[in-house]
Amino acid sequence: MLSRESLGTAAIEGELLDPGQVRSSIARRLRLPLAEGQPAASAQVEGLLDVLLEATSILDAPLTLATLNHWHQRLFAGGPDGLRAIRIGDLRDDAPMQVLSGAIGRERLHVEAPPRDQLEAHLETFLDWIVSPPAMLDGLVRAGLAHLWFLTLHPYEDGNGRLARAITDRLLALDCTAQSQGVLPGRALGISAQILREREGYYKALEHCQRGDLDVTSWLNWFLEQLSAAAVDNGALIDAVQRKAAFWWRHRHSGFNSRQQKLLNRLLDAEPEGFTGGMTLRKAISLTKVSRATAWRDLAELVERQAIEPIGEGRSRAYRLDWD
Repeated sequence: MLSRESLGTAAIEGELLDPGQVRSSIARRLRLPLAEGQPAASAQVEGLLDVLLEATSILDAPLTLATLNHWHQRLFAGGPDGLRAIRIGDLRDDAPMQVLSGAIGRERLHVEAPPRDQLEAHLETFLDWIVSPPAMLDGLVRAGLAHLWFLTLHPYEDGNGRLARAITDRLLALDCTAQSQGVLPGRALGISAQILREREGYYKALEHCQRGDLDVTSWLNWFLEQLSAAAVDNGALIDAVQRKAAFWWRHRHSGFNSRQQKLLNRLLDAEPEGFTGGMTLRKAISLTKVSRATAWRDLAELVERQAIEPIGEGRSRAYRLDWD
């Protein structure tokens, strides 16, 4: 889940991280053995994970401007994302902060942030509200309001979206801790992977409120719907991981060869959605780079050991996992 959140929050801004580097960094942090040939994580990947983990684990310390500046420095530990030089670890300069799209000369203005000379005062109000929210404010609504508020202030030249989602994750983790009386501290559920799936709706919902009359109901409705969808999706992911662990435990003495392990992992990695069309003989040959006879024998042995089961007949025959 942490890997998906890391890749998702970067991809929303059009930044594609190497999944292998992300997994490598997470494995090291969790003191898990690294797979052979696993790539070392870049400074950019390490910095993003530093921010996400700090945001959701160090919950006792108040969120301050110094914290935000530190997170901004970590986000750009590998340098600016693009060719343009930006202020790293410091608030934006005096130039108007406008979010634009379209070709040069035909840009469309989506939103203009508050002027620079008002930014410190706005941020102070925002951070005070984060530390001391209204007593009866629901924790999920608080997270949604903070997300919209921070993005509307747009305090940095770049990286505002990733910081807004880190703040959101922090408030969700705080709410989770409060609801469980501190029994389950730390990460609650991330929303970045879900926002990536609904990226167009995300920007539309934000712009509708940022260009409107300060009625944020439509944004909160959208935000809470995405939280609900993320909870369902994360539950399915956890279930798939548990089923995968149970599957390998059941077959711990089955003695699969390396090709069969590769086929099974390909089927398991497609969960919870499932491997489209099932595993066919043609796909098995393509994945394992062996002859038709060898691939057929591998599949037949997997059926015999009750690891997979056939679906369909004749040329349309395929195989799916046998979950017992």
